[in-house]
Amino acid sequence: MNLDDRHYSEKRDFIRMQVQTKAILEHAGQQYPVLCLDLSSSGMQLEADVALAVGDRVRVLIPSGHSALKGLEADAEVVRIGEGSNGRHTLGLAILGMR
Repeated sequence: MNLDDRHYSEKRDFIRMQVQTKAILEHAGQQYPVLCLDLSSSGMQLEADVALAVGDRVRVLIPSGHSALKGLEADAEVVRIGEGSNGRHTLGLAILGMR
């Protein structure tokens, strides 16, 4: 069995932290409030009201709760889309770079 034959969740090489925190998703000049469900060094999962497509490039901002710490700011690509709770979308993002 090669890597492509395994279930998506088995392909992860990095531990995902469950974070459940508010974030901002920027796409096509618009900002949308989202919920970041989990985060790893290579990607994240968001829950959002906005419908995007696989391959869309986005920017994600997760503000810091501490004035001495910089928040997370990442450029990412949508790699997976699913159905979340209450008609929302779950977006699997691959992090392309940090700002």
